[in-house]
Amino acid sequence: MKTTRVRNALILMGMAVTLAACGSARGGFGLGNLFGGQRSASQISATEQTHRDFAKELGEDWAPGQTRRNTLWSMFAARDSDVGTSVNRYLWNASLDTLNFLPVETVDPFTGVISTGYGTPPGGGRAYRATIYISDPALDARSLKVALQTRGGGPVSAAVVSQVEDAILTRARQLRTRDSRF
Repeated sequence: MKTTRVRNALILMGMAVTLAACGSARGGFGLGNLFGGQRSASQISATEQTHRDFAKELGEDWAPGQTRRNTLWSMFAARDSDVGTSVNRYLWNASLDTLNFLPVETVDPFTGVISTGYGTPPGGGRAYRATIYISDPALDARSLKVALQTRGGGPVSAAVVSQVEDAILTRARQLRTRDSRF
């Protein structure tokens, strides 16, 4: 019984020392700022460089002093970008309505990509597959990209793609007009 208490006490002490070392100013076991402790000058510049690199990849501007996720605890904090999506809902719904004869394989409203399987349009004889990319929250033709492919023939003509994009944009405008009446 006594050895169990001693062992448990040693385990708890080891955990406390590990946590203290992780949050220490000098980095302890090399974990640095994992729990939000103070950072040395070399760690700050390395962290800032990392943030600049990430911001550059995301196409964002970042200046030193901006708050970024740099601790274990800040990873769990809610962000504004977690709340909504960056695609136009009318284009999204219009794409699904217009191409409802195609079986949906994958959708990702956060990136704006809808990928379908092969399907035959009503009254048509060819099977098509589509990938739709909605890149902007604006209801605009530049926000919509459609790629169509036939089962055996590869990509379809630009005229057909343009007709499908026009049909999606027309349906999106109808949906927006319907919502503005209420």
